[in-house]
Amino acid sequence: MTRWGILATGHIAGRFAEDLRLVPDAELVAVGSRTAESAERFARRHGVPRAYASWSELAADPDLDVVYVATPHAAHHEAALTCLRAGRAVLLEKPFTLDLATSRELVETARANGLFLMEAMWMRTNPLIRRVCELVADGAIGTVTSVRADFGVGGPFPPEHRIRARALGGGALLDLGVYPVSLAHLLLGVPDHVHAWAKISPEGVDENTGIVLGYESGAVATLSCGMVGATPLTASITGTGGRIDLPEPFYRPGSVTVHRAGAEPETVGVELVGNGYQDEAAEVQRCLAEGLLESPLVPHSTTLEIMALLDGIRAQIGVEYV
Repeated sequence: MTRWGILATGHIAGRFAEDLRLVPDAELVAVGSRTAESAERFARRHGVPRAYASWSELAADPDLDVVYVATPHAAHHEAALTCLRAGRAVLLEKPFTLDLATSRELVETARANGLFLMEAMWMRTNPLIRRVCELVADGAIGTVTSVRADFGVGGPFPPEHRIRARALGGGALLDLGVYPVSLAHLLLGVPDHVHAWAKISPEGVDENTGIVLGYESGAVATLSCGMVGATPLTASITGTGGRIDLPEPFYRPGSVTVHRAGAEPETVGVELVGNGYQDEAAEVQRCLAEGLLESPLVPHSTTLEIMALLDGIRAQIGVEYV
């Protein structure tokens, strides 16, 4: 049995708690928040035996095998560091932190203490996304020449909303754009050229962002993210011998369509169960059972490469966090 703790009590934390019930040998035993009231309310709602009024109290619980950190991302670094320094394995919500330097510190701390650490980029553990990668690797569409993906939400978000707050790491890029960027990285790796532009809000965060990634192979990725209009949330992967279309939402599709040159389109699908977080939880448990310090599906190197890429994009569009 793997004993889980959850640090934070917001919407995503609740959805993760619900999905843990779908994971064999998973037990949610503790929750921690900044206040006793919030922790106790979450514990009652989700049947959690222990509620802690601080992050440090949760991290100190000796019965925990791993802590899922689900705070807003401006607090990821502090929360994860608290858990790692207390000797706890960590599954940390994406984006890992606000920048490469703090992400690297977490990785180095985990490695120095022999602790498991993984970014909760659930898209990379999704069975159908993994099947898409297998199809591409097997040459189903030839050599990949382009990736297109969008993630835009309609809002409108008031000025006081978290996604508009620079002090909280707001903006479309880290909240939404991390998904298109991660998909491009999953299929094409680290780009050789990066070009980005964004409309900046009065608060100093990106409202609408376009990104073009170029590769020495000749491949390109055209990506967008925004919080000023609802985009299709779709993606497509084109190769020299066909194309794979991912419907809404591309990061957790129920099916994909494979277009092989000269053949009828083929639909590959899976049954969607729960909220989609159970796959990453199961991957964490598999790694812990095997004594791994990082997941081969979401390795530290990938997390750091993507954070470096996000840093570079932010520099181009002029977004700095305080």
